[in-house]
Amino acid sequence: MNLPPFELVTDAESLALCLAALRGEPLLAIDLEANSMFAYRERVCLIQLSTPTQDFVIDPVEPLDLEPLGRILADPAVQKVFHAAEYDLILLKREYGWELHNLFDTMWASRILGYQRYGLANMLEQLYGVKLDKRFQKSDWCKRPLTPAQLQYAQLDTHYLLQLRHDLHGQLTKAGLLAEASETFTQQSRIELNDQPFDPDNFWNLHGVRDLTRRQQAILKELFVYREQVAQRTNLPLFKVMADRTLLELAQLEPTSLAQLNSVHGMSNGQIRRRGARILQAVQRGQAAPLPTRPRHNRKRTPEAVLNRYEKLHNWRKETAVSRGVESDVILSRQALWDIAGGNPNSMATLSKIKSIGEWRCQTYGEEILAVLQQFRNH
Repeated sequence: MNLPPFELVTDAESLALCLAALRGEPLLAIDLEANSMFAYRERVCLIQLSTPTQDFVIDPVEPLDLEPLGRILADPAVQKVFHAAEYDLILLKREYGWELHNLFDTMWASRILGYQRYGLANMLEQLYGVKLDKRFQKSDWCKRPLTPAQLQYAQLDTHYLLQLRHDLHGQLTKAGLLAEASETFTQQSRIELNDQPFDPDNFWNLHGVRDLTRRQQAILKELFVYREQVAQRTNLPLFKVMADRTLLELAQLEPTSLAQLNSVHGMSNGQIRRRGARILQAVQRGQAAPLPTRPRHNRKRTPEAVLNRYEKLHNWRKETAVSRGVESDVILSRQALWDIAGGNPNSMATLSKIKSIGEWRCQTYGEEILAVLQQFRNH
């Protein structure tokens, strides 16, 4: 694979050259690499950008002032081209406060067009015969130094994106689906962060908690809190501290000695040596703690009529998707189905007020949706 050399941006001088090349470009391809598999507090580890003639790999782990880049990306006159934008948009908003508009998502474009294999590697191979090396997908991207092979992998994530965008844009236009895609891209740009603080009572959500005695549940809660504390202190992801299965086995075993920990799934000798004593202390705290009671949520029960409308709408969506040769959420999102079922609109005017639908989908599917809802009024 003959790729042009990319520009690695690690200091103020190379960043200035990069920004100069980006300014004035109407289209920019962008991708990120993060370290969610390796850190409790994930962060952006690389920012890859491509113009039609140049590829840049920016290293934000270095002390760079990225505000000028943020202003370029925030410019609504510049179209930002992603493949699967949602996760990257969340990362950019969380870490830098950037909100991006005027997007083109090649993954969603592929899905709207009915491609069955729409991952970036699949699309590049199908359309251009380019094969991506997947070895580095699960790299620790914040670990330095990065190898030349890793950096080339990162370059490839944006190198072909503008060409892919051009070709998919043409296909969408030819199929009369560009308005649908544009509406989807606009909805994607409305990112809301939903970062919830740690809640000790979330241990009730672990699979298998109902199989424990109430005393074992108290122990599990203490172990759940201990794992969170270790993850925050060491900046390790939860599963690298202790797996859910390990917590459950510890709660069931109620160990009183380090030797007993050897029989627990996921407890290595190193883990026992480093954390064994504190794990036993957490077990002891659970044995002495008040028995936990599952918190009652004040969420209202969904009315039967809403559930029935949702089921009918869900079936309609599935049938429509099959007839179009796309996946169901291309037709309407699950949230839109619930909003329609709950709102029970009886006219195009009231249906159009449900924001999660969108104008194009309202115009295209509105009469069918109203016909589904009308069935209930006729019974």
